[in-house]
Amino acid sequence: MESYDLLVIGGGINGAGIARDAAGRGLKVLLCEKDDLAAHTSSASTKLIHGGLRYLEYYEFSLVRKALQEREGLLDAAPHIMWPLRFVMPHDAEQRPAWLIRCGLFLYDHLARRRRLPGSERIRFDRHPAGSPLKSRYHQGFVYSDGWVNDARLVVLNAMDAAERGASIRTRTACVAAQRDGDGWLCTLDGEHGQQQVRARALVNAGGPWVQQLLGGVIHAPARKAIRLVKGSHIIVKKLFDHDFAYIFQNPDKRIIFAIPYEQDFTLIGTTDVEYHDDAARVAIDRDEIAYLCAMSNRYFERQIGPADVVATYSGVRPLLDDEHDNASGVTRDYALELDSDGAPLLSVFGGKITTYRKLAEQAVDQLAPLLGNTRPSWTAGQHLPGGDLPGGDFDTFVRNLQQAKPWLPPALATRLARAYGSRVDALLGTAANLAALGAEIQPGLYEAELRYLVDKEWATCADDVLWRRSKLRLHLPAGAEDAVERWLAAYRSSRPAASVRETQAHQG
Repeated sequence: MESYDLLVIGGGINGAGIARDAAGRGLKVLLCEKDDLAAHTSSASTKLIHGGLRYLEYYEFSLVRKALQEREGLLDAAPHIMWPLRFVMPHDAEQRPAWLIRCGLFLYDHLARRRRLPGSERIRFDRHPAGSPLKSRYHQGFVYSDGWVNDARLVVLNAMDAAERGASIRTRTACVAAQRDGDGWLCTLDGEHGQQQVRARALVNAGGPWVQQLLGGVIHAPARKAIRLVKGSHIIVKKLFDHDFAYIFQNPDKRIIFAIPYEQDFTLIGTTDVEYHDDAARVAIDRDEIAYLCAMSNRYFERQIGPADVVATYSGVRPLLDDEHDNASGVTRDYALELDSDGAPLLSVFGGKITTYRKLAEQAVDQLAPLLGNTRPSWTAGQHLPGGDLPGGDFDTFVRNLQQAKPWLPPALATRLARAYGSRVDALLGTAANLAALGAEIQPGLYEAELRYLVDKEWATCADDVLWRRSKLRLHLPAGAEDAVERWLAAYRSSRPAASVRETQAHQG
């Protein structure tokens, strides 16, 4: 029977972050995820690394400060998947007064030190490119800084770093039973090859929306905290503007909506906040949410949109720490860690947001490691994620150097691969000296070499893993792309030599 220091249940951002931190301190770690990495909440965010400007209205100063402190560190850790973004807030005289917005932005600029992100400023739309798509009744606004993140790839990179530091990562593997057994845990895992029992000295419940279900139905331990499930939905439309700024819109219901440049050709609009009481695995946008997001966009943009203009949608369930707030939008985005050390240690994660995941993971392992006889210090602050060690952190220079070194790569493909894989693009391309050496082009711009890399190094097993989470290629590909990728994946699995399969299984646990 396999034995580990730590079993982490849940392959979202918190679980992957904890596995990475713990493995880097020398603990023997196993992470199991019942679906794909970032299959649920962690791939359904608004894709922002931000302090949360609107949380200041709810006096969440500690949370905003913590998130702002993490923001620039994350931007440095993986500049290929995270980068600065300037946000434009049109001033609507019917909403918050200008003096209140200025006060909020002053706090936002100064709650934590900024090294490279510019501060906020007031702008006139007749003198700024962000004014051109807006209705003429908006004359002025404010600009401030935050960051963009490819959320699903952030989870994958944390899992990769954990694996490279010795952790075992098992996707499509559910923990179906866990019980204290002596000074540890005896756990039953159910994966594609059937059930297996493993031992662990400590257990982490990072189940996200399922954290309470795991406590009650699998671990059989009481919960002293609770979560509130809040659905957040987004729509994707053809791009509504031709500049690199994002928008943050105030609305009559006091909520805010973002409109963000997305995948070159699109605009991402979201999010909603809807109390959710159904199966978190089957969450989907409804007609009222689509209508709401279209209406909020239409309040500000000259170009009007309707449901027929929506090319794609996604929804996720946020497991928010229940603070008994009446309004779903006002529920805290902070987190709490519940440590049960009455016997073999059990740590459960309640709440959290992407921006603070690294700090959450550090605090979780800080609590667990001493109980396991591990006194190594925390280490993740200031450390790059896989592919993030770009010279000087300069992505544009990295792309130019890649194009000079590989002039046979079409510019659009070189840029996409650099964005997805950063410095790991060399491992993907290998010794290829021309496009033909990358293998067959399975779909436009998607070659066999990339698919092999995603299967062998990033736990991709199906078309959705490749086209929606490891990339967003599905937005750009024709109908039938999923079927073509599924056929290739099936053929690759059946043709791989046994030695290659064993090597991949060793990487993936």
